[in-house]
This record gives sequence, C-alpha cells and structure tokens, in this order.
Amino acid sequence: MTVKVGVYALCALTLFGACSKEAASSPPLASASVLHTSAVGSAINSSWSVNWNNYADGTYASSAAATDFGNITGWVDTRCWISGGTCRIKLLANALSGAGGVIGNVDISDGSAYEVDYDIRFHSQFEWSRGGKLGFGFSIGDGNTGGDPGWDGNGGSARLMWYQTDAGRVFFQPYLYFKDQSGTYGETFGKSYPSSGSLNKGQWYHVHLYVKSNTGSNTDGHVQYVIDNTIVLDRDIRWTTNDSKRLIKGLTFHTFRGGSEDYWEASADGYIYYDNLVVHKISS
Repeated sequence: MTVKVGVYALCALTLFGACSKEAASSPPLASASVLHTSAVGSAINSSWSVNWNNYADGTYASSAAATDFGNITGWVDTRCWISGGTCRIKLLANALSGAGGVIGNVDISDGSAYEVDYDIRFHSQFEWSRGGKLGFGFSIGDGNTGGDPGWDGNGGSARLMWYQTDAGRVFFQPYLYFKDQSGTYGETFGKSYPSSGSLNKGQWYHVHLYVKSNTGSNTDGHVQYVIDNTIVLDRDIRWTTNDSKRLIKGLTFHTFRGGSEDYWEASADGYIYYDNLVVHKISS
C-alpha cells in the first residue's frame, strides 16, 4: 500500500494529541492501560498514516486518494475536498447513502487484528437530520453491510454512526454486522457517546477502533470503540463461523446519511472533516 512518505513519523504523535490541527479541542488518545490492544501481542506492528498537511485547499481527487490509501473504490471527487490540511467530505442535500456521500473501501492486507485512530468534527452549520454512517472502520470476510446481516457466518463489519433521537439528543454509536447480530441491520448494543447530552458541532473528537477476528465458531474475537478516552464498547464477539472468511480484509471510509426513509435526509449540504488517520495492523 502506498502512503505519503514520512507522514507516520508525524502523525504517530496523534496518540498523545500532538498532531491535531485543533490541539486545544482534540483530546489525546486513551492511555495504553485503557486500550484493549495493550494486552495483545503485536506480531506485525505495521502502521501507515495520512494527515493531509501537505495538500493545498482544493478537490481531493481519486488519484490523490489512491496515493494516500492504496487500492480504494467508491471515491467521488466532487464530494471530497482538502480544507486547511484536513479531509472534508460533502453530504448532499436531499440525498441518502452513496447518492449523497462517499462509500470508500480500501483493500488492506489480510489480518486477524487491526486498529485505527482518527479525528473527526462536524461543520458548525451541520444539519443533524436523523443520522448516518461516518468515519473509518473495518470489514471482515465478505464485509456485510446495508441490511445484509452476517447470519451466514461469512462476514461482518465494524463502523460508526451519528444518530439523533426524537427528543433531539445527538450521539455517536457503534454499528456492527456479525454472525450473532439480533436484527437485519447493524447492532449498536445500546451504546452511545456521549452517554448523556449531545455532540457539539465544530468540535474535534478522537476515535479509536480495535477489531480482532474470531476463530472457527468461537466467540473469541473482540471489538473496542474508544472516543475521547471513554470506552464506548468493549466486548468479545463472533464475527464469522466460516474460518476461511475470518480475516479483516478492508478499511471502510463511509460518510453518508441514512437509513433509507426520507427523514434521514437534510435540507442543505453538510460537511464532515477528518484528520490524523493512523491504521495499525497488529497480527496476520
């Protein structure tokens, strides 16, 4: 995979909050004693990073994304922009899913344990609507998403959502597809960040996601979400039962509204910003 030379040497500092362009509002990552990966033997210790510092403001074209991410599909040049050294994704008004956002999928080397860290913020005028998918995540095996539950044991995925309740509370929530999910759509386990109150527009948040494959039909996989030093979800999980499909194969970069009903739409274009991406392959 091709990435910008030397970026990791800069952005590894994200682990201590030093690489953020908004250092005052981008908290440091949780300490190693909090992160599940501190207890995992690292057999690979292979990392790559992107922070967009060296780009001028303008369209973030698919050719540049391919240089940064490697083999990525689903890129939409007209919705991807470099803004002040960050990656800005545009969500179109009155549109859902891939028709209004970006569903980027990066082919990464197969592994049984990965983690990803990144910073994220919503534009100050962002319209929450009902919610949508956002951020970086992982696909396992067939990478089930989109109302295709992982019940056949051939794949799953771990992504992040933002969601607004009828009462107006807005939060991040985990969104997982896996063998034992309870419904057709992604499982949230009733978890949210913040646990009370709402997300703030214009504020940077730091997200850490760790995923480990399970073996055979065992529930010995794991998933952990940490946002701004707070563990949101930390549990064992059975992603697959087909051992030939057990490995993590993709990095997802999904940013779109939806849901499928009209109330997931927004009346105006919206913008979500990303910075300080660090991807770490822990074991093969």
